[in-house]
Amino acid sequence: MKEVRFFYVPDAAHANELPEEEAQHAVRVLRMEMGDEMMLMDGQGTFYRAEVAETTKKRCLYNIKEVLPQQRQWPGHLHLAMAPTKNMDRTEWLAEKATEIGMDELTFLRCKFSERTVIKTERIDKILIAATKQSHKAWKPVLNDMVDFRRFVESVSDVKHKFICHCYDEPDLGDKRLLKDCLVKGEDALVLVGPEGDFSVDEVRLAEAAGFQSVSLGESRLRTETAALVAVHMMNLFN
Repeated sequence: MKEVRFFYVPDAAHANELPEEEAQHAVRVLRMEMGDEMMLMDGQGTFYRAEVAETTKKRCLYNIKEVLPQQRQWPGHLHLAMAPTKNMDRTEWLAEKATEIGMDELTFLRCKFSERTVIKTERIDKILIAATKQSHKAWKPVLNDMVDFRRFVESVSDVKHKFICHCYDEPDLGDKRLLKDCLVKGEDALVLVGPEGDFSVDEVRLAEAAGFQSVSLGESRLRTETAALVAVHMMNLFN
């Protein structure tokens, strides 16, 4: 029995052919033919069981056989905001693995100690799509452009449960508890992870003034991408 292949088609319900990249993968790599079954995902919570209707060298047309609305795998909205690493391979690895584990939104922060202040989200978005397909997730994480730290923390005033991970023990900063002890099951969560040099003390103070709670991810000192993945795993596992 053939494995059913998943394809990302944002407008699956209103179209009848795969996007160009997906079509070439279906036709040239998987060598799909008329009558083969496929599963389409729109990234917004719906799967579509479909059948190949026609193929050419560059196109793959389909007929939808069944619409399959999906239930969310976890309650609440899980949002990770992080400073990307200087080595983009590490940031891309994080984006892939965090999607496979499960998150709803990813934002990149430009911080005082950031080693990377520009990022191409087009490449990251392709990684999110591939990871969404590979892990059979019905929702693709929302990906945001890089934003300045101050602007971001001031823009999320309506989020109730928001946390900033850092390594400081300054007496004037809030008491740090483990993130896992602060999460509220079933409710939205936003976690900030800083660059390799950590957030600045002033950034932590700014975040706390904006309603963020200082938290720890444990006693080990973690790389940025490792800390980000631990945070996503905690949020997902808790829910």
